[in-house]
Order: sequence, then C-alpha cells, then structure tokens
Amino acid sequence: MATILLIDDESRLRQLLARILQLEGYTVLEAENARAGLKILEREEVQLVISDVKLPDKNGIELSTQIKQLYPATEIIVLTAYGTISDGVTAIKNGAFDYITKGDDNDRIIPLVSRAVEKANLQFRIRQLEQQVSQRYGFERIIGRSRPVHQAIELARKVAVTDTTVLLTGETGTGKEVFAQAIHQASPRRTGPFVAINCGALGKDILESELFGHRSGAFTGASRDQKGLFAEANKGTIFLDEIGEMPLDLQAKLLRVLETHEFLRVGDTKPTKTDVRVIAATNRSLEQEASAGRFRLDLYYRLSVFQIELPALRDRRDDIPDLATQFAQQEAAKVGKRDVRLSPAFVQKLQHHSWKGNIRELKNVIERAVILADASNGILELTPDLLPYDTQQSFSSDDTTALDLATVELQHIRRVLHQTNGNKTETARLLGIGLTTLYRKLGEGE
Repeated sequence: MATILLIDDESRLRQLLARILQLEGYTVLEAENARAGLKILEREEVQLVISDVKLPDKNGIELSTQIKQLYPATEIIVLTAYGTISDGVTAIKNGAFDYITKGDDNDRIIPLVSRAVEKANLQFRIRQLEQQVSQRYGFERIIGRSRPVHQAIELARKVAVTDTTVLLTGETGTGKEVFAQAIHQASPRRTGPFVAINCGALGKDILESELFGHRSGAFTGASRDQKGLFAEANKGTIFLDEIGEMPLDLQAKLLRVLETHEFLRVGDTKPTKTDVRVIAATNRSLEQEASAGRFRLDLYYRLSVFQIELPALRDRRDDIPDLATQFAQQEAAKVGKRDVRLSPAFVQKLQHHSWKGNIRELKNVIERAVILADASNGILELTPDLLPYDTQQSFSSDDTTALDLATVELQHIRRVLHQTNGNKTETARLLGIGLTTLYRKLGEGE
C-alpha cells in the first residue's frame, strides 16, 4: 500500500485521520509543521500528502506548490476550514489534487484518498520506467572517463535539449548509435519514437521507399500504402547511419525534408508534413566526399550544423578496463554466471591491441572469451589464452622490450603459422624462407 504524510498542527485531528487511513491499510507518517513535513519527504517515498492550509510556519498553499516542484509524482490534498474554500481552489490551480473542508467532507476522505493514491502510483511507475529507459538508452549507458569521451558527452548533452540537426563522425564501431539514442533520450522528444536506418545497407529504390513511404501501385509489388520512416518518426528522432552511402538523388530529397519539413511518398504528388529531428552518422569525411562529387555540399552544411567526433578506442585506452568489465558481466549473465574476473594480463593485452573495429570489436572479443572460459570455483577467469591470436600478440608502442627485431620477426612467423593452422611447410613457403630456417627461428623463440 501507499505511504501518506499528514501535516497538521492539530494533534487530535491528525491522529484521528491517521487512524482512519491506517485502518484502510495505508502507511501513515505525521508532521506538525511544514518544516518537519519537508524533512520527512527528503528521506521517505510518499505517494500522498494531506496538509492543512493553516500551518504555524508556512502557508499550506505555498507548501503544496513547493512539494509539487520538488516531488512532481507526489499528490497533495489540502485541508481547509469552513469559509476558506477559495484556498482549496487556489491550491488545485497550483498543482494540488483536491481539497477537503474539515468536518464537512468526512464521507469524501477515503474515496478521494484512493483516487489520489492511484494517480500517484501511476506517476511513480512512469518515473521508474523513465529511469529504466534512461539507464538503458541515456548518457548513463556510455562508459568512459577519458577526456575524449567526456568532451563528446558534454557536447552531446548541450545539443540534446535543442532541435538542432547533429552529425556524428568517427570510425566504425565507436558507438554512434548509442550516442544518437542518448541525445534523443535527453531531448524534449524523448516521448516520441526513435527510428534508425543504415543508409548503406539498402539499394536506392528500397531505401527511398523505407525513408519516405509509397502509395499503392507506385511500383510493381506496391499493393498497399506504406508509411515511411520519416512519417513513423514524427514528433521524434530519425537516425540516419552511414549517411555517406546515400545515393545523390536521395540526398536531394533529404535536403528538402531538412529545409521544408515535408516530403513526397513514392508515387504521391501531395507533400506530407513531418516534425522530426535528424541525427546522421558517418565514418567518412563528407567534406572530401563532396569535393569528389559523391556527396552534396549543401546537404553536408545542413547536416553538420553541430558535429561531434567520437574517439577511436585506441585514443581512449584508459576506458578499456571499464568497457571490458561491463561487457564481461553482461556476457557472463547470458551463460548463467554471476561472477567473472579479468586477469591483469588479460586487461593488459586488451589495452595494447590496436582495435581497428573499436568498441564493437572489443565486445565481440569479450563475448568469445566468456564462451571459452571455464568456471573455477564458480568464477569465470578471463586470461590471455582466451583471446584471438592477433590480440594475444599485441604489444604497446611503449613496450620497448617487444620492439627488438627478433621479437617482431617471431611474432610475424607465429601469426602466419596460426593462419596456416600450424602447417610449417606452407608457413615457410609464404614467408619465403627454408623449412630449416623456420624451425631454427621458432626454436630461438622457445
């Protein structure tokens, strides 16, 4: 049941009302003035506040306004004396749920409290769901304390509250869609849809139909009207990933949407209005693509109003331990293991790897390691031998012991040997050395 806070300096009335509510199954807290009531609200989750209008230290109407500002999900019922009904009306205008006139509304108390608690519980549930969504899709989801990531997040937070078009740039696998979702979640459009599409994954005709929709009979196979993603994303955000892959004629149509907020469905002659925010992403230099004639320069200028460069994983190596730990915990949970440990040597190998595939590659490597790991005493221990061969052989540019010619040569031989599945004859042929020389060099490295 819900928790109700009674704020009234008349102890007998307060205690009587508390007893009535307790008999209905509610948890009741009591305060004799506004100050004490606010302190209780700081430490307790309260669904409903019932407060007298006349308090010794504060006007009850002012108090109800303050409570709604601090705790929007909490409902308030004010107690008014006979002849001060106008106070109750004022309280409702300021956010109170309703008012009760002392002594005259006894029969209304329980039904009114029940409705107020029901509304408050709904508000608390909505708030919990919003918090869960924020944790799953918001900036809290982005792992990283390094300066490059911190700067990218700060920029994203600032632009999120606006309706400005955003262009996310960076290498493949740097988390551009994660940033796009976080920007949407932190924006006034958070209650609207978030729609994503990879512009490089579809052919021109299919991409046009997916983006803008089509009318029945517009082309062979179009048996019914179809809404496009720009219509689906109305009042929300559309994320155009790999925008650099979009064909030039579709770029012109996208430019029209950005300039006029309307588009034409395939086979339609009447434009459709849309209220949508565009976030685009690319791993290319659109400026260079424009210079080469593969991307419209005017579209580039419209998309790059606010540009955020996402750092490559190799430029934020300090974040790798936290990222790896998070991924390991997620993957361990999938196989029914609660405890997972990353050995120092395992983490060191991760930090020394080049990560051309960035965060996506790291996640895949961790998933593989968790699958291969054996649980010891119920704990999954991730060690370097669980890593792919190339990752095992990674070394840091700061590791001078690994930079001597013999070591580099041996690492290369072992890499080729791994590629040939241990076939030494084939390895020697690929390396252009004799089989005896191969054996000697491998022996020197033992």
